[in-house]
Amino acid sequence: MKIAIANDVAMAAEALRRVVAGTAEHQVLWIARTGLEAVRLCAESRPDLILMDLNMPELDGVEATRQIMEHSPCAILVVTGRPQDNVNQVFRALGAGALDVTATPVLRGRDDGDAQLLAKIKTIGKLIRHGGDTAPAKSGAAVERPDSEVRTLVAIGASTGGPAALAKVLGGWTPPPSCAVVVVQHIDAAFAVVFAKWLADQLPMPVRMIEHGDELTAGALHIAMTNDHLLLNQQHRLNYNAVPRDYVYRPSVDVFFHCVARHWRGEAIGILLTGMGRDGGDGLLAMRQAGMSTIAQDQASSAVYGMPRAACELNAAQLILPLDQIGAALRAKTGGKS
Repeated sequence: MKIAIANDVAMAAEALRRVVAGTAEHQVLWIARTGLEAVRLCAESRPDLILMDLNMPELDGVEATRQIMEHSPCAILVVTGRPQDNVNQVFRALGAGALDVTATPVLRGRDDGDAQLLAKIKTIGKLIRHGGDTAPAKSGAAVERPDSEVRTLVAIGASTGGPAALAKVLGGWTPPPSCAVVVVQHIDAAFAVVFAKWLADQLPMPVRMIEHGDELTAGALHIAMTNDHLLLNQQHRLNYNAVPRDYVYRPSVDVFFHCVARHWRGEAIGILLTGMGRDGGDGLLAMRQAGMSTIAQDQASSAVYGMPRAACELNAAQLILPLDQIGAALRAKTGGKS
């Protein structure tokens, strides 16, 4: 891939350059020292991927990301020192269209950050080349719904731009006691805990990080926390599984939505928000075919109109709504306090 670097710290930019240049399959296209320079260079010579720092002169990484996605869209990976110390900026950048976040590797000595960065570049490369067309395997038979205090399940899938979209859709809403919400957001496990804590600060409902074997908790929001796929089994317990191993989206929205379509026998609502690729469209269709309510975000309000577009092409969404109307539709279907 042709990779660009936007970082005003010479040592950090050199560390990134060495990681990229040390591979046979990637090349450094250009290095920008300011956010404004990154916007200009991207318009002149668009890379496959930009490694974007957050704190830069003229334009910070958030605004540079927003302008690039508006005028010269390409894949953007936020690479910054100690991202856990810049949570608000990180999620603003993800809301503006960045795909993921990782820490800047060090220049000298052995650093696991090199391998982590290359792994993320590899994953993004798969998204760019293949668009994630491979669907996960479908398995498992439908069963009768056991008794449970949770009678309504809201399943939400999101990727690029998802954190900010989730906060907008769910903000100010307290779900009714019979309702549980499960979110599958494409985000690396290393940053998932920070994401959950950030989302808990934005929402009035309890936010729970899903552990293997957890039961659904009524009135709470549950967040997938690993790079393995989230499953819902016949007993309505939440589990993780690495299979399918070669599926580029981790955790996969499709995998979870298919589980809901098979195993949930109460009321269910599937919502597919902004994101790159096609993950979630097939699963949302399965939910609709199972008689469940389905909603997809519209193009105009999506940071990246990949996942919702896939759902629309499959006729998987009963409703296609702008982001600021999805929350109202959800409240109308489930009740709860605003």
